[in-house]
Amino acid sequence: MGNTNLLKGVTMAYFTSRDITAIALFAALWSVLSAYVAPIFWNATHMPFLCDILGVTSLILVLWYVRKFGAVTFTGVIATIIILALRPNAAYFLGFTTASVIFDVSTRIIGYKNCLEKPVLSIASLLSVSTISMAVAGAIIGTVFTNPNFLTKMFGGVAFFTVLHAIGGIIGSTLGIMLMKALSTRISVFTVRT
Repeated sequence: MGNTNLLKGVTMAYFTSRDITAIALFAALWSVLSAYVAPIFWNATHMPFLCDILGVTSLILVLWYVRKFGAVTFTGVIATIIILALRPNAAYFLGFTTASVIFDVSTRIIGYKNCLEKPVLSIASLLSVSTISMAVAGAIIGTVFTNPNFLTKMFGGVAFFTVLHAIGGIIGSTLGIMLMKALSTRISVFTVRT
């Protein structure tokens, strides 16, 4: 059966139109803000936090809304395609594409219920996954796409640059978890009233 579900003899797509809309929406939000706002923050501070915050927040919200394996990866891939269309020199974003795959596989292994529904475990797992995936993004960006002399001069090398991305993952996951909890509460209240 693979990527289809059978329902009374009808073959249905793995991702519904709502899932695809959420994936496209969060990918577009992440990539457009990364293309136009993140460079302003980078030029002002030379800190990579904003890209990580935008990425992790988008990935957590897609994970929360879709809850299907592959949604997070597709979000990262679509975001990469969009940002490369907007800024062809942004090849570093491939580090975030890799982070999306790591995030997707890790949350699948941990389990969506553990990542999204269990209060303490969801916070611990999303913080851990976000931190690790953004650290990997930082290591890839620092090793492959950034001038080593610049990294040594500004950050003391790739290791510290990787730590900064990990910190961005922590900040982003905190924001993503808060937004996820707020949206869950809001949807619960709205459902009860209707």
